Amino acid sequence: MRMSVVDVGSHTVRLAVADTEVGAPLPVHTAKRRVRLAQLVEKDGRIGADALEKVAGAVSAARRDALGRGSAEPFAFATAIVRDAPNRAQVLDAVRQRTGVRLRVLSGELEAGLTFLAARRWLGWRTGPLLVLDIGGGSLEVAFGRGRVPDFAVSLPLGAGRLTRGHLRGEDPPAPYAVRELRRAVRHELRDVAARVRWEAPRTAAATSRTFSQLARLCGAAPGRQGPFEPREVPRAGLRRAIDRLAELPAGERARLPGISAPRAGQSLAGALVGHTAMKLMGIDRLTVCPWAVREGILLRHLEEGSAWWEEISPPPQESAEVPTRQLRLATPP
Repeated sequence: MRMSVVDVGSHTVRLAVADTEVGAPLPVHTAKRRVRLAQLVEKDGRIGADALEKVAGAVSAARRDALGRGSAEPFAFATAIVRDAPNRAQVLDAVRQRTGVRLRVLSGELEAGLTFLAARRWLGWRTGPLLVLDIGGGSLEVAFGRGRVPDFAVSLPLGAGRLTRGHLRGEDPPAPYAVRELRRAVRHELRDVAARVRWEAPRTAAATSRTFSQLARLCGAAPGRQGPFEPREVPRAGLRRAIDRLAELPAGERARLPGISAPRAGQSLAGALVGHTAMKLMGIDRLTVCPWAVREGILLRHLEEGSAWWEEISPPPQESAEVPTRQLRLATPP
């Protein structure tokens, strides 16, 4: 059986096609189409006509690609940039009308839970009590658990793109005071979640997402071309040094550093600040980079439970797009 996932993110629309006969998603084909949605959204977060055309075109092309490679209809979902858009309902309706694809919007907690499931399956039970961090363009997902599903999972408005737009859009490179203010804001958002993580005392701390993969490379990890089985880590001390390098360079020059891609160079400093602050507050010295994340989590849950759960997903209420740290909500077990 061949399955696929289409992921609409802040920068790209990604397609992952996998064979699943053996009970695990074995990659067959991946593709990404740049839409740079974060740069096209309006000041209030609305997704305008031009941005919508790009998204619809990329989703349609990804669907054709998936079906052409023998996949069933892809599971298509959007991350925080669509979840938080004031005109989210209109966007979802327009994509469906223009492409025939029903784009789901996962709640932040569900996204964190699916990512946790993927990390647990990749890393195995030997990791014990597991913490998973995932930095996206619009949000940071944090999940901790001792079993297959997290004991708690939260989504915080600490995405690398969101913070860059909100705090670092002035000077390039940013002034030292702007970096300090951003770190202070991140620390304030994270403190309650960090206290819970310290109390839980995870045995293993893992990181997923493109942001952490690039930061790992910047800290000396093996390049992606060496494959997913090459061990990769993000050391807190190395990440602190990386922040100093990123902060002193304009965005255009950051792309020359190992692992930092040009499209993400502008938000790399904010991503590094979130990662380092989380590690420091949670008492984590080292993160293990996990190549599986939410896309693999979707496929794994389908393999384990069937597709009924996916059909029941509806857009989360608009007011729940940002989850206050003082109201930690237990994730609904996948």
